[in-house]
Amino acid sequence: MLFKDIAILDEDFNYCPSVYVGVSGDTIDYIGTDAPENAADYGRVYDGAGKLMVPGLYNAHAHAPMTLLRGYAENLPLQRWLEEKCWPFEGKMTPEDNYWATLLACAEMARYGVVSFSDMYYATPERAKAVTEAGMKANLCEGLLAFEPKPYSEYPICAQNEEYVRTLHGSANGRIRMDYNIHAEYTSNQQVCEDIIQIVKDKGLRLHVHVSETEKEVRECRERHDGMSPVEYFANIGAFDIPCTAAHCVWVDDADMDILQDKGVFVANNPVSNMKLGSGFAPIPKMLQRNINVCVGSDGMASNNNHNLFSDLYVMGLIYKGSTLDPAVVEPAQVLRAATRTGALSQGREDCGLIREGFKADVAVLDVTGPQWCPMTQPIYNVVFAGDGSDVVLTMCDGEVIYEDGQWTGIDLERVKAEVSQRANRIISEL
Repeated sequence: MLFKDIAILDEDFNYCPSVYVGVSGDTIDYIGTDAPENAADYGRVYDGAGKLMVPGLYNAHAHAPMTLLRGYAENLPLQRWLEEKCWPFEGKMTPEDNYWATLLACAEMARYGVVSFSDMYYATPERAKAVTEAGMKANLCEGLLAFEPKPYSEYPICAQNEEYVRTLHGSANGRIRMDYNIHAEYTSNQQVCEDIIQIVKDKGLRLHVHVSETEKEVRECRERHDGMSPVEYFANIGAFDIPCTAAHCVWVDDADMDILQDKGVFVANNPVSNMKLGSGFAPIPKMLQRNINVCVGSDGMASNNNHNLFSDLYVMGLIYKGSTLDPAVVEPAQVLRAATRTGALSQGREDCGLIREGFKADVAVLDVTGPQWCPMTQPIYNVVFAGDGSDVVLTMCDGEVIYEDGQWTGIDLERVKAEVSQRANRIISEL
């Protein structure tokens, strides 16, 4: 495809009003103000008048099948939310339930410009099938609650993960990647954690873990581990000596941030979910000042309610100005970088997350002709504070259009919605 006369946010997130962007295969191979000499070779020409191309968004922390729980577990703090609502519901979910719920999540994310997500849940083969059919990318990890005092090798998931890495890692032309998962300090025994960390190190993979989501979690961790916070605990057992995405990191202090910075940990900020559960606000301004790798996640639909990541960007760009009484903190370019380039790097996708020649063609095209976009005094501010995911008219992943003007390439949306509604009703009736 050749995008003609389209505005873009370039690799430095500067606004360029009228350029050509050429896509060959899965790669952006031309960006320029003049048409490329081989313009006819690109095939389809997309008229970019009135449009803005931004890098496709990367959702750094999700639980995709929790679309089934949308609106079900409301007005509860995290522990009661998990124990009284989420875990009983999840105990009734079949692999096929996970497949349909993941397809719905993919449809929703693609609609709002997301090309890839890091997903922590169950039924990994079914989730991988859904992502592959949707044409998206995902880093998948199989969830584990390790309450029993036994080594990881004695949990059935150990052999399952070996098989998933063998059969799924790198599938769909590299769009599917397998990570390993430690749910959290309070849901895992130390031996299991250390065993998983060693496996990840030996296999050269990545780790995804919940860290310091609530004040209660941090307080009880200190009581269990000689005063260590969850960040200190995970650092002590080597979790941050491998590539790691730490979701939430709401209740972290300066000592914790020293570790996150020193170890190059990716912090997946979930601003909407953390507010909705009453968990608090991650100290993102301090993290950005320290050059900690901050990315953005939606979390699951039981604690956010939608996969419109532009809503999370708006909240992330706004709440810290109010909470710190400083209108200059968390600039729009920092928010967008967190949701694109840093999110891609958190998945180990080095050639993704920017509109740059030689990078994967992962882009979202927004219609900027609506009244909320006028005037375009500082376009990057419009993207974060005026626009919305509903302005997305095209989403491209690895050079393939996966959503355009109300149509999904690999998803029958009406069938998916019917399946998810029926399955959610079935599970609720069984509880």
